[in-house]
Amino acid sequence: MSDDTPTLGFIGLGVMGGPMSRNVVRKHAGKVHAFDMSEAALQETVDLGAIAASSVAEVAQNADVIFLSLPGGKQVAAVCADIAANGKPGTIVADMSTTGVADARQVAAALAEAGMLFADAPVARTRQAAQDGTLSITVGASDDLFARIAPLLGYMGSDVTHCGDVGCGQVVKLINNTLLFENVAAIAEMMVVAERAGVAPAKLVEAVGLGSGNSFALQNHGLKAMVPRQFPEKAFPSPYVLKDLGYAIELAGEMGVEPRMANRAAQYYKQAVDEGLGDKYFPAIIELIGKKG
Repeated sequence: MSDDTPTLGFIGLGVMGGPMSRNVVRKHAGKVHAFDMSEAALQETVDLGAIAASSVAEVAQNADVIFLSLPGGKQVAAVCADIAANGKPGTIVADMSTTGVADARQVAAALAEAGMLFADAPVARTRQAAQDGTLSITVGASDDLFARIAPLLGYMGSDVTHCGDVGCGQVVKLINNTLLFENVAAIAEMMVVAERAGVAPAKLVEAVGLGSGNSFALQNHGLKAMVPRQFPEKAFPSPYVLKDLGYAIELAGEMGVEPRMANRAAQYYKQAVDEGLGDKYFPAIIELIGKKG
């Protein structure tokens, strides 16, 4: 990494990575090399001033700090192997994808063999937050590395939390997501109960929102999706939920904990996929619950 303004790279310009990369381009004083398999996605970021790369290798050859926003652990491992083979010692990789904890630690070890540094920095909050640069970012890294990358992560997040060493960012992200998915499933059950008992969904959210049952999930997923029954495609669908729950359930088992609540939630979301709701925004689980009885 240079003494002055680092050259950045961004790989993965999808639903979250696209707006994140564009915030980086807008706010960073130096060069940003970007790559995605989708030419259209790449062009959106290039239009704001990024330099188009034709491959992962090209990003690795030019960037001091590389951000990743990819579908999962397998993709991160493959891209990082390419970075290790083509980048220079001292390169920093900050993975903003959601992966397994073991995946993050294995990638960090592999990059270390090439003289490179790694931080897991998964993001939370919505696509709108990605566009606004107000994501919550949980980071697993050494103290020194966190200090070096925190200002850069601040381009994308309003809350950047150092959670511990490598892998700890993913631990917190997976627990955050699991609590959300469990909460949404519980809200869906109780909203169906309330409606059948004569309480309108909007009134339920209003009243519970004034009491101890209030939550982020109720005010966002409950009010904005389950009350109007609006579950757009190309949002966060149940297969993504199952991926994250799978990582969390695996981690719980490794820690000697039986995750009964997470397992039950996973059964719900799996059934939603099996019954044709897999392309819809995941609070559509209420449609599954509403069919029963």
